[in-house]
Amino acid sequence: MLSRRLLCIVTVACSPAALAQPVEDADGRLTDPAGRVLYTFDRDSAGASACKDECAVQWPPFSAQADTSAKPAFPLLRRDDGRLQWAHHGKPLYYFVGDVKPGQASGDGLGGTWHVARTRPAATPDGGPDYSPKGY
Repeated sequence: MLSRRLLCIVTVACSPAALAQPVEDADGRLTDPAGRVLYTFDRDSAGASACKDECAVQWPPFSAQADTSAKPAFPLLRRDDGRLQWAHHGKPLYYFVGDVKPGQASGDGLGGTWHVARTRPAATPDGGPDYSPKGY
Protein backbone atom coordinates (compact mmCIF):
# COMPACT_ATOMS: atom_id res chain seq x y z
CA MET A 1 0.00 0.00 0.00
CA LEU A 2 2.78 2.43 0.91
CA SER A 3 4.64 1.68 -2.34
CA ARG A 4 1.44 2.42 -4.29
CA ARG A 5 1.14 5.78 -2.53
CA LEU A 6 4.77 6.60 -3.23
CA LEU A 7 4.33 5.65 -6.89
CA CYS A 8 1.32 7.95 -7.08
CA ILE A 9 3.23 10.79 -5.46
CA VAL A 10 6.23 10.30 -7.74
CA THR A 11 3.91 10.10 -10.75
CA VAL A 12 2.09 13.28 -9.73
CA ALA A 13 5.23 15.16 -8.77
CA CYS A 14 7.12 14.19 -11.93
CA SER A 15 4.38 14.46 -14.52
CA PRO A 16 4.42 17.47 -16.85
CA ALA A 17 0.81 18.18 -15.88
CA ALA A 18 1.92 18.73 -12.28
CA LEU A 19 4.17 21.51 -13.49
CA ALA A 20 1.57 23.45 -15.49
CA GLN A 21 -0.85 26.02 -14.09
CA PRO A 22 -4.36 25.21 -12.82
CA VAL A 23 -7.26 24.99 -15.26
CA GLU A 24 -10.97 25.66 -14.66
CA ASP A 25 -13.30 22.88 -15.84
CA ALA A 26 -16.90 23.36 -17.03
CA ASP A 27 -18.24 23.07 -13.45
CA GLY A 28 -15.85 25.70 -12.05
CA ARG A 29 -13.59 23.10 -10.43
CA LEU A 30 -9.84 23.63 -10.63
CA THR A 31 -7.85 20.81 -12.17
CA ASP A 32 -4.41 20.28 -13.59
CA PRO A 33 -4.19 20.22 -17.42
CA ALA A 34 -4.72 16.42 -17.35
CA GLY A 35 -8.06 16.86 -15.55
CA ARG A 36 -6.98 15.77 -12.05
CA VAL A 37 -9.02 17.63 -9.45
CA LEU A 38 -7.29 20.07 -7.08
CA TYR A 39 -8.17 20.74 -3.44
CA THR A 40 -7.77 23.37 -0.72
CA PHE A 41 -7.20 22.74 2.99
CA ASP A 42 -9.05 24.79 5.64
CA ARG A 43 -6.05 24.74 8.00
CA ASP A 44 -3.84 26.59 5.51
CA SER A 45 -3.39 30.30 5.96
CA ALA A 46 -3.21 32.63 2.98
CA GLY A 47 0.19 32.21 1.44
CA ALA A 48 1.34 29.26 3.59
CA SER A 49 0.78 25.50 3.60
CA ALA A 50 -0.01 23.71 6.85
CA CYS A 51 0.07 20.32 5.07
CA LYS A 52 3.49 18.78 5.69
CA ASP A 53 5.07 15.37 6.28
CA GLU A 54 2.40 12.60 6.30
CA CYS A 55 -0.25 15.09 5.27
CA ALA A 56 1.73 15.91 2.10
CA VAL A 57 1.97 12.16 1.37
CA GLN A 58 -1.84 11.88 1.32
CA TRP A 59 -2.33 15.33 -0.24
CA PRO A 60 0.62 16.03 -2.58
CA PRO A 61 1.16 19.71 -3.34
CA PHE A 62 0.38 20.88 -6.88
CA SER A 63 3.96 21.87 -7.71
CA ALA A 64 5.32 24.43 -10.13
CA GLN A 65 8.66 24.75 -11.89
CA ALA A 66 11.10 27.41 -10.69
CA ASP A 67 10.82 29.35 -13.96
CA THR A 68 6.99 29.41 -13.94
CA SER A 69 5.21 32.77 -14.13
CA ALA A 70 2.39 33.26 -11.66
CA LYS A 71 -0.95 34.81 -12.56
CA PRO A 72 -2.96 37.11 -10.24
CA ALA A 73 -5.59 34.43 -9.48
CA PHE A 74 -2.90 31.70 -9.29
CA PRO A 75 0.09 32.87 -7.26
CA LEU A 76 3.03 30.66 -6.39
CA LEU A 77 3.95 29.85 -2.79
CA ARG A 78 7.29 28.64 -1.51
CA ARG A 79 6.96 25.58 0.72
CA ASP A 80 9.21 24.93 3.72
CA ASP A 81 11.22 22.47 1.58
CA GLY A 82 11.87 25.20 -1.02
CA ARG A 83 9.54 23.82 -3.72
CA LEU A 84 7.00 26.08 -5.39
CA GLN A 85 3.30 25.30 -5.04
CA TRP A 86 0.37 26.73 -7.00
CA ALA A 87 -2.33 28.54 -5.07
CA HIS A 88 -5.75 29.97 -5.86
CA HIS A 89 -6.21 33.44 -4.37
CA GLY A 90 -3.50 32.61 -1.83
CA LYS A 91 -4.83 29.15 -0.81
CA PRO A 92 -2.35 26.33 -1.63
CA LEU A 93 -3.58 23.66 -4.07
CA TYR A 94 -3.21 19.90 -3.60
CA TYR A 95 -3.99 16.54 -5.18
CA PHE A 96 -5.56 13.65 -3.24
CA VAL A 97 -3.88 10.24 -3.54
CA GLY A 98 -7.29 8.53 -3.45
CA ASP A 99 -8.22 10.07 -6.80
CA VAL A 100 -7.02 7.63 -9.44
CA LYS A 101 -8.55 9.07 -12.61
CA PRO A 102 -9.19 12.52 -14.08
CA GLY A 103 -12.32 14.22 -12.78
CA GLN A 104 -12.51 12.04 -9.65
CA ALA A 105 -13.05 14.09 -6.47
CA SER A 106 -13.20 11.49 -3.69
CA GLY A 107 -11.31 13.79 -1.29
CA ASP A 108 -14.01 16.46 -1.26
CA GLY A 109 -15.19 17.04 2.32
CA LEU A 110 -12.75 14.62 3.95
CA GLY A 111 -12.18 15.48 7.58
CA GLY A 112 -14.42 18.48 7.06
CA THR A 113 -11.30 20.40 6.02
CA TRP A 114 -10.56 19.37 2.42
CA HIS A 115 -12.56 20.84 -0.45
CA VAL A 116 -12.48 20.79 -4.21
CA ALA A 117 -10.94 24.08 -5.32
CA ARG A 118 -13.47 26.12 -7.27
CA THR A 119 -13.62 29.40 -9.12
CA ARG A 120 -17.38 29.65 -8.45
CA PRO A 121 -19.91 27.87 -6.21
CA ALA A 122 -21.10 24.40 -7.17
CA ALA A 123 -24.43 24.09 -8.94
CA THR A 124 -27.44 23.09 -6.84
CA PRO A 125 -27.34 19.32 -6.26
CA ASP A 126 -30.92 18.77 -7.39
CA GLY A 127 -30.52 20.87 -10.50
CA GLY A 128 -33.48 22.97 -9.37
CA PRO A 129 -34.35 26.35 -10.80
CA ASP A 130 -32.18 29.34 -10.02
CA TYR A 131 -35.13 31.76 -9.92
CA SER A 132 -37.95 32.57 -7.51
CA PRO A 133 -41.50 32.67 -8.83
CA LYS A 134 -43.07 36.14 -8.58
CA GLY A 135 -44.77 36.65 -5.23
CA TYR A 136 -42.97 33.84 -3.34
